[in-house]
Amino acid sequence: MSTPDKSLSGFTPFVPEETTLPELTVRAVVLGVLMAIVLGAANAYLGMRAGLTVAATFPAAVVAMAALRALGGSVLEENISRTTASVGEALVAGAIFTIPAFVISGVWDELRYWESTAIMLVGGLLGVLFIIVLRRTMVVEAELPFPESVAAAELVKAGQGGQTGAKYVFQAMGIAGAWEFIKNSNGIQIVSSSATTFVNLGRSTIDMLGQQVSYLGGFILQSPAASPALVGVGFIVGPAISSTLFAGAVMGWLLLVPLGLFLNPELVAEATDTAALVDLSTEVWMKQIRPLAVGTMIVAAFYTLFKLRTALVEGIGRAFTDIKNTRSGGGAATRQNLDLDFTKVGFGIAGLAAPLFALYWYFSQSLPGAVLLTVVMIVLGFLFAAVAGYLVGLLGSSNNPISGLTLSTLLISALLMVGLGVTGPSGILGVLGVAGVVCCAAGIAGDMLQDLKVGHILGGTPWKMEVGEIIGVVVAALVLIWPMIAMDRVYEIGSAELPAPQAGLMALMAEGIVGGEMAWPLVVSGMFLALGLILINSPSPMLIAVGMYLPFASTSAIFVGGVIAWMLSRTLASRGATPAAVTRATNTGVLLSSGFIAGEALMAVLLAFVVLGGSAMGVTQVLPSIARSALLGALVFILLYYMLVNVPIQASEEDGTSSRSSS
Repeated sequence: MSTPDKSLSGFTPFVPEETTLPELTVRAVVLGVLMAIVLGAANAYLGMRAGLTVAATFPAAVVAMAALRALGGSVLEENISRTTASVGEALVAGAIFTIPAFVISGVWDELRYWESTAIMLVGGLLGVLFIIVLRRTMVVEAELPFPESVAAAELVKAGQGGQTGAKYVFQAMGIAGAWEFIKNSNGIQIVSSSATTFVNLGRSTIDMLGQQVSYLGGFILQSPAASPALVGVGFIVGPAISSTLFAGAVMGWLLLVPLGLFLNPELVAEATDTAALVDLSTEVWMKQIRPLAVGTMIVAAFYTLFKLRTALVEGIGRAFTDIKNTRSGGGAATRQNLDLDFTKVGFGIAGLAAPLFALYWYFSQSLPGAVLLTVVMIVLGFLFAAVAGYLVGLLGSSNNPISGLTLSTLLISALLMVGLGVTGPSGILGVLGVAGVVCCAAGIAGDMLQDLKVGHILGGTPWKMEVGEIIGVVVAALVLIWPMIAMDRVYEIGSAELPAPQAGLMALMAEGIVGGEMAWPLVVSGMFLALGLILINSPSPMLIAVGMYLPFASTSAIFVGGVIAWMLSRTLASRGATPAAVTRATNTGVLLSSGFIAGEALMAVLLAFVVLGGSAMGVTQVLPSIARSALLGALVFILLYYMLVNVPIQASEEDGTSSRSSS
């Protein structure tokens, strides 16, 4: 379709252009689909619990290498399996940030299979088609670092020498799964995840307008969640991002919540003990701080778009220029630069507008509303898919801010619905429908660009990877709502065990704007907070806002993971480790972290199905609860430190690339 990538950048792929290897095979696709379901279910739990998901690229690459190596598979088959598998995580990331909002807002009594599947399917396919248009610009021509893509490609290259690292993934899965079994209230519970108390700073009396007003000061103090999965997330994203996220938690829980208590003396007067103060603090966070965080996220999302305006316009222009050159015979179609036909892709996008329109008409019960929502989704979906992809190229798909992009879409859609007079449950359904499709599209877009970059480095064929992505989206959309339904019935979406924070914000926004009950003073205050963060060149206003609306125990556990990653890097530096040793240690830590995430999440999903099975047989308590010790729970951090520092250091020395210093 165009000139080879090599001539543009001097880049040489791992598998040369002229080499022909098995690639899009049945076994590669089947393995990828199975991993997509498993990893997607794991990320569904993680996302609804912690409000974050992590890339499935690393565990998928390791499992693909281990499985296909035994069958004599090629590196390009492994690439197809990994590409297909990571779709499950990406699609469910979009789903868990929006679909639970239908339940939280009250427009659905429970998650519905067909409607949810339609949102995931249409959104996922649109995300794939949007990125096909942008692939060459983002992957080949743009000078984006793609940190996770490079790391995954290096992992695959190293695996061709026989060291796949699969043992680290499965060891960590076993440890995290066993821990979740004794921590989860539906398992044989022995330990508690976290301890909570209220630090009372006493009462103060201030003269206000000639009256003596009594105020109470204090704050909630929570220990980090004893969660290998959350610590693993922090390790993967690193100290910088985990610190920024934790800064938001400090701002929200230790500044704004105490301030909210102090400025609500009438409510505080009714709280007579520590438990009541903890409940009141949580209520202030949920009802007052989270809307403020919404305002921060809205401005942060549009600020991100503003910063990317030049790159996006130029990138899209180059993509269409490439199409024209190809049609005029100005470029040679090569294996490693061949996408699916752009004309068919365009027809596919137009064709998906029909079911999209039908879905929105079904939700909103308004013909003009359905037309408008369809247009909004196509336009914003493409723009935000490009933004998500660009940010993944900068930061990696673990840091794809799709919730912020979706909030921006929801705000625009909700205001348009109100303008058309479509309010009440129908308006909320329509707005959440748009948000769901955009969120799924943005999630798939970021993940797909990361996968395509890995394939670009390894020498894969783009159109074959794109076919794998389409297959993965279809299967994942049809299957992955079932684990979400099971978890909702057992843990209950919106509860402390499954807070689904982003979905709660989506519900709050939709209800507030469409229903006319939005706490606009708080939202506007959040907008000014974002402006202040932008003016001081804050690392990421979006991450700070996310930290503000996540539970403190979750963000502090993620911060602990980031600190452990920092301690590993410091230890390696003090030993004078070679670059090869640092790379091997870091990759080992990422594999262990991925195993922790998968093991804990899959055990939680398994226990959910156990409880559902017991309920079907009339058994209310399938497994006994023995104790809930937060002190015993804290012991897991010692084990996690050993696993994420000592084990990677030992692994870095196994292949002779140990430190330069004396041992």
